[in-house]
Amino acid sequence: MSQAWTEPGAFEVGEGVWRIPLPLPTDGLRAVNVYALRTGSGLVLVDSGWALDVARTQLEQSLGSIGYDLADITRFLVTHAHRDHYTLAITLRRLFGAKVALGIGEQPSLERIMSGRMDGQARAMVRWGAGELMRRWTEEFGGRDAARSQSVYENPDEWLDGTTKIDLGERTLVALPTPGHTQGHVVFVDEQAGVLFAGDHVLPHITPSIGFEPEVEPLALRDYLDSLQLVRSYPDLRLLPAHGPVAPSVHARVDELLDHHEERLAATLDAVRNGAATAYEAALRLGWTRRQRRFADLDLFNQTLAAGETAAHLDLLVARGELRASTVDGVTEYSIG
Repeated sequence: MSQAWTEPGAFEVGEGVWRIPLPLPTDGLRAVNVYALRTGSGLVLVDSGWALDVARTQLEQSLGSIGYDLADITRFLVTHAHRDHYTLAITLRRLFGAKVALGIGEQPSLERIMSGRMDGQARAMVRWGAGELMRRWTEEFGGRDAARSQSVYENPDEWLDGTTKIDLGERTLVALPTPGHTQGHVVFVDEQAGVLFAGDHVLPHITPSIGFEPEVEPLALRDYLDSLQLVRSYPDLRLLPAHGPVAPSVHARVDELLDHHEERLAATLDAVRNGAATAYEAALRLGWTRRQRRFADLDLFNQTLAAGETAAHLDLLVARGELRASTVDGVTEYSIG
């Protein structure tokens, strides 16, 4: 993927709307786009970035280039609770009082994060047959990561419950629940301006991770595919994604994502036909990223995401009646139905 979209600045992508990429220094994605919307009373931001000093400084500088500062932000509309989207909003709320809104489906995972209870992810790795992966994950992230998360997370001021109209004076957004990447993911539709603030739901060059959350959703991939169809039912809009450049057509990218997951379901089914019994075993047999990299060549974080995505595909195949599942000592084993 070209990294030109990660260059710092404030880039106008519509009347009174700017794309502001903020750095993710330890993440392969390199940056997250937040979107600043001008309103009569200041700025509303869609997503906020990660609570890092370098991200806060870059946001402050980028807003300054268009005549605003951090105190002008009155509200954050956050697509989901992942740290690169949510946590800087909490930091800036503490300093300036801006209100924060988040989809209500994020509540169970957020409660787990704030209490430091990450046992849901550990149980998931056992279910995947990935005990060794769980051991390495605990050693690498364990208590340190949980403590850090507790310090930067708080509840929002507003839970967005269901399809919600948001009046911003000059424009009206529709918050649309799109579970899948996370249970409470929402996108923001602006039909009048012809744009979709898509968060991680629709990304132009990659597919969002599915299946690895503090509060595990049993059929996250089914939810995700249904959410893609929901977005597809709206008029075609310009895609304003959280990662990657602006793209001209939401519909075109949704169609690609739907096709990709059907191909991935077929490949995952073949992995079971060829002897894989668990999600971890199937993940070892599949290629990863556009380069079809081996599972062993991924870093620990991406190996964990890969195993979770494989489990999500396997569970959907079971729900469709194409596989059977049984549990042995806490491990889910799959076989041809």
